[in-house]
Amino acid sequence: MAGGMPLSFCGNNKVPSAYSVDNGVLNNGCFVDALNLVPHVFLLFITFPILFIGWGSQSSKVQIHHNTWLHFPGHNMRWILTFLLLFVHVCEFAEGIVSNTIMSTNHLHLFMPAFMGFIAATTSVVYYHNIETSNFPKLLLVLFIYWVLAFITKSIKLWKFAEFGIRFKYLRFCITALLVILYGLLMAVEINVIRVRKYVFFTSPQKVKPPEDLQDLGVRFLQPFVNLLSKATYWWMNPLIIGAHKRPIELKKIGKLPIAMRALTNYLRLKDAYEDQRTGEDPDRAPSIWRSMYKAFGRPILLSSTFRYLADLLGFAGPLCIYGIVRNLEVENNVTSANKNMENYFGVYFMHTTELLENSSVLAVLLFLALVLQRTFLQASYYVTIETGINLRGALLAMIYNKILRLSTSNMSMGEMTLGEINNLVAIETNQLMWFLFLCPNLWAMPVQIVMGVILLYNFLSWSALVGASVIVLLAPVQYLIATRLAETQKSTLYTTSAQGSHKPQ
Repeated sequence: MAGGMPLSFCGNNKVPSAYSVDNGVLNNGCFVDALNLVPHVFLLFITFPILFIGWGSQSSKVQIHHNTWLHFPGHNMRWILTFLLLFVHVCEFAEGIVSNTIMSTNHLHLFMPAFMGFIAATTSVVYYHNIETSNFPKLLLVLFIYWVLAFITKSIKLWKFAEFGIRFKYLRFCITALLVILYGLLMAVEINVIRVRKYVFFTSPQKVKPPEDLQDLGVRFLQPFVNLLSKATYWWMNPLIIGAHKRPIELKKIGKLPIAMRALTNYLRLKDAYEDQRTGEDPDRAPSIWRSMYKAFGRPILLSSTFRYLADLLGFAGPLCIYGIVRNLEVENNVTSANKNMENYFGVYFMHTTELLENSSVLAVLLFLALVLQRTFLQASYYVTIETGINLRGALLAMIYNKILRLSTSNMSMGEMTLGEINNLVAIETNQLMWFLFLCPNLWAMPVQIVMGVILLYNFLSWSALVGASVIVLLAPVQYLIATRLAETQKSTLYTTSAQGSHKPQ
């Protein structure tokens, strides 16, 4: 084990091959890892004065309504790729630490570039956020240079791995390949920003104004305008929550809704979707309100379903990680020595792809990350579903009331209902539709949970798991029958109560 051994970047200083460059600098694995430190050090050296001296001194003066807030092209994609990059760097760091503990001497080059890469990736997204909220894209050129340098250095490392026969069965090769892909995609995102905004290499840069809502100080609901991390954690609500904790909150403190969330905007969106069916490819076909709702609000519903699927799948990571931790504690983990065929070039241990998941500490970290991501995706699914349901309810109410004002009461109900009863019925039915949308993700989420659960149980219990699955299948028609009878009973009770109220003597 490496514990208690002196620190050394390339391993044992007494071994000449550790620092030998007789076969070329790039043929020494330690120097290739040192080369991968250069982009990270470059980014930290350049961005430190800007972040902590420039914006850091003014951070306390920035108000929640900043008139320069906007999103550059590829905003969400950049944040998603950065989160993936941070996760891969964590895996690279863990692989380096575990590999280092197996060897007889410390090799800092196995995990030091991963640690610096994690710090640089975190700095890059903080730096980007400050540039974006200040609407000063010229400083993004630093990030473009960083992505290019990181892509080149990681590509050199991947090329050397392939040249010496290190392929996908080794975890370090897979991690390096993922980093090359992520750096390449982030470089493409940066090129797209340059192409759209034309802030560099172009004579006429494009000027973009912040959203109209941010120019109105009355709008305090900032969920659509903040970055992806603030959306996921609702960090932008901290001033409102802190203020509500100190003193009773007033209506004016809540402010107005953004334009996209107002009833008039959603009504026009639903109305346009309904009118498009009349003037579409088949004008003889009767317009459908369901198709109109899907066209107007289908994208957020699909997004909510995606978040729910991811949350359900991550829910199975917890039991699997716990199972792996218990199994690894019971079974002694015998690890073989370093691969002799690679000591000529690298002189370090190469972990197999599945070997990292046999470490209990790594599984404990994965368990924590899986639980955090599961709750994040589940909360995001709830939020998108609730927001879409409220917007849909407002649009339907406006559309129906607009129709009611054009018709007389006798034409709507043949004289059997008053205008007040019709309004109550409309409000109740649209509210029920909103609640249906709230619970709609469960319709396709529960089958996924059942199927995945049965598959995992089958792997652990073999045919015994199918007995439980058969019970679930057999009880499904019974549950449907009971729910149908309860609905009929409730409907009959409501009808009887209404009839008794209508015949009540005055």
